Amino acid sequence: MAISISVVLLLLILAVIFLRNGGLKPTHAVVCGLLGFYLASTSMAPTIHEGLTATAKIVGSLRP
Repeated sequence: MAISISVVLLLLILAVIFLRNGGLKPTHAVVCGLLGFYLASTSMAPTIHEGLTATAKIVGSLRP
């Protein structure tokens, strides 16, 4: 759960930065958000979740 919230916050911060710099238009942000909601209701959602979880574990295990 903490990883999901962290990813959502990171994506939200990136979206705000892109919106401020003009690299992302508000309509593009809405389309991306809707795509995320639709993707979450598909059969690919568990695969995407497992891939993100595995990536987070790999990144978390790295030591500088």
